[in-house]
Parts: sequence; structure tokens; C-alpha cells
Amino acid sequence: MQGDPKTRVLFVCLGNICRSPTAHGVFQAMLEREGLTGSIEVDSCGTGGWHAGEAPDQRATAEAAARGYDLSPLRARQVRVADFGRFDYILAMDRSNLAELISLCPANFHGHLGLFLDFAPDAREKEVPDPYYGGEEGFSHVLDLVEQASAGLLREIGDARPMR
Repeated sequence: MQGDPKTRVLFVCLGNICRSPTAHGVFQAMLEREGLTGSIEVDSCGTGGWHAGEAPDQRATAEAAARGYDLSPLRARQVRVADFGRFDYILAMDRSNLAELISLCPANFHGHLGLFLDFAPDAREKEVPDPYYGGEEGFSHVLDLVEQASAGLLREIGDARPMR
């Protein structure tokens, strides 16, 4: 991480099949549009491992595709302590997952560990709600929030480390 020219971002939710892969796909597409894939690396994972190896939820994939984002290559994985040595930004979708990450975080981690929606100051919510047990509209709402926070995160990274 230190001295590495690439900034690395990890999005984290509970199972890594709805919110964090949505954030991963949206942020990746934003990087591709801006020509920044060589400067910023993105990944996603869950604090729980029960969906490891699975594709994102079909509802998340369909809602993302309707807006031009491709989640199909993504597969769920569980967060590892080693991630703290690899990523500069570790961003939780909600306070519960943030608490879990804090409990795993080694004392020598010097990156940014926090809530993803901190990068969307105009959002009314501070946590990305879990749409898994709701209807289709929940996935659309998650996308709205993720798009806002992704734009803010990209601005933050650009201010912290000039790219290109």
C-alpha cells in the first residue's frame, strides 16, 4: 500500500451479493469512463462468508444493468485481515458492518475505514439500506445512493492524490 501509485478501494456489506457488488460495479464503471482504471483498483467483499463464490443477487444485477452497470463478473468473498494491508479505503455500507470491520482492523492500518455514504453528504441517509428482503424499489434506491457516494469518493481520491 505505502509507496504504491495505485489507490485501492474495498466496498463491504454483509453477504457481498447486493450492496457492495453494486458499489463495486458502479465505481468500476466510473473509473472506466474517466480513464482511471490504471490509477484506482476496486474490490468488494462481505463480513459474512455464507455467499462466498456466488454471483450478485439477480435483482441487484438487473437493476444495475438497467442503468448500464455490469455486475456479472463479480463473485462474493469474505473480508480477510490481509485486506487491511492491501486497501487504502475500506468502506462499509452500514454501521453494523463497520463495527465488524473495526473489530478486525489491525493497529497498523493507516488507510480510511468508514461508512461509504460519508462521501455522499447530500444523502439523507448515512447507511446504505440492505435491499435483500425488500422489493425491486430497494435495489433502485441503493443504486441512487451508491452513485452519489461513488462520485464523492472519486472527488476525494482525486483531491488526495492527483491522478492520470
